[in-house]
Amino acid sequence: MTSQPTAPELKAILESILFVADEPLEMGAIARSLGVGVQAIKEAVEALGADCRQRGVRLQQTESAVQMVTAPETAPYVERFLGLDEDHRLSHAALETLAIIAYKQPITRPAVETIRGVNCERAVASLRARGLITEVGRAHAQGRPYLFGTTFRFLEHFGLEKPDDLPPLPDIETSPQAEGEPAPDD
Repeated sequence: MTSQPTAPELKAILESILFVADEPLEMGAIARSLGVGVQAIKEAVEALGADCRQRGVRLQQTESAVQMVTAPETAPYVERFLGLDEDHRLSHAALETLAIIAYKQPITRPAVETIRGVNCERAVASLRARGLITEVGRAHAQGRPYLFGTTFRFLEHFGLEKPDDLPPLPDIETSPQAEGEPAPDD
């Protein structure tokens, strides 16, 4: 039986595993395969993530999974090398829908439509097709609508390491005009 790896060894092992993985890996699964605790994996992920910020790769993570990806600043060069289409723009409707899902996840399509005030079926379909959002469960409401959340592809697309890296929403003060009341006469 092998001994427990030291923190530097665990970081190197984790880097090797993430390098060869084709998709995000559950930290619990990594811990079980290496015979270490999940907390040791989380610490190794943080240490490796800090190291990667100085290189051409980044770690993206959720509460339970981690993935190694190309650094956002190098993406145009990688895309050119791979001959990928450079038109990755999203429509205004898709961006609005994506922003709502990113900040309110998990959220149902009807809830997104209530916020936007318009049908967002096509925007949701487009975002799902691009792999930016996915079904993460079902709501405990009439009809059990799907709940949507963002994906690792979303993190990669926007150059984020984890969902918590989204910029904070600005505080918006509501004025009487914003609430539909007439403006005072001057």
